[in-house]
Amino acid sequence: MVTTRAGLIALAGRPNVGKSTLVNAIVGSKVAIVSDKPQTTRRAIRGVVSRPDAQLVLTDLPGVQKPLDRLTERMQRRVERELAETDVALMVLNAEQGVGPGDRWIANALKNAPCPVVIAVNKVDRLDRAHIVLALEAAGELGVADEIFPISARKGTGVEALTDHLFGLMPDSPFLFDAGESSDLSPYVHLAELIREQVLRRTFQEVPHAVEVIVEEVETDRDDLTVVHARVWVETESQKGILVGSGGKMIRNIGTGARKELERELGTKVHLDLIVRVRRGWRGDESLLDRLGFDS
Repeated sequence: MVTTRAGLIALAGRPNVGKSTLVNAIVGSKVAIVSDKPQTTRRAIRGVVSRPDAQLVLTDLPGVQKPLDRLTERMQRRVERELAETDVALMVLNAEQGVGPGDRWIANALKNAPCPVVIAVNKVDRLDRAHIVLALEAAGELGVADEIFPISARKGTGVEALTDHLFGLMPDSPFLFDAGESSDLSPYVHLAELIREQVLRRTFQEVPHAVEVIVEEVETDRDDLTVVHARVWVETESQKGILVGSGGKMIRNIGTGARKELERELGTKVHLDLIVRVRRGWRGDESLLDRLGFDS
């Protein structure tokens, strides 16, 4: 009888340390959107990578933060639950920024974790050797992990060694997902996230945090064309005006960028029907957050 190993790995870290990029690098495909905006990751996205005898299930947690509204309260509770149930905690640091109060707060929370803790010091490609050594020393001074890996998730440096180590920590277990799966996001939610990524890349200040994208329908009547009907929600008319832009320029640019991502994902030409709507206070609407799939 062949014994398999599998387990959950929760990525913990401050917003914008590169957790989503690292999940994508380990999985080998884009399962989490990437942006330089805080709160990019709202759901606990699971990325799955399988070898013949072992499987990693990585959870890209929302960045640890002080809850500001009902949405971020739910995000924070999800972080706490995932860390309590995981087999390995993978703390991600930003080598370029150094260790700050937020990192120390997370490290203290992980000291009592009932699982192994590994630290990945990300973005070392942006530093010289001397500063990399200082970043690794600062990570070691947190006193939370036995193993620390310098990596560049963007370039792939050190990712293979980190992945091998994580596989070695997996407990005996049947596979948690089919070997061919790479994520647990539903297809509609995954497409919506790819569209939201393009919004995040082009907007600033309060607008990225007030945006949610819903894919309402996907038509596949033709083998060479997919029609995606999506709605972009914002909370105020002024935010809608920013997203639409003068003469509709902004929403056209978002649509063009999103269509390219969707075509890459779906493998067909895509017609994207993208409309901006105002939904006041959606981040505080408990019933709506339930329908959108944000755990309470």
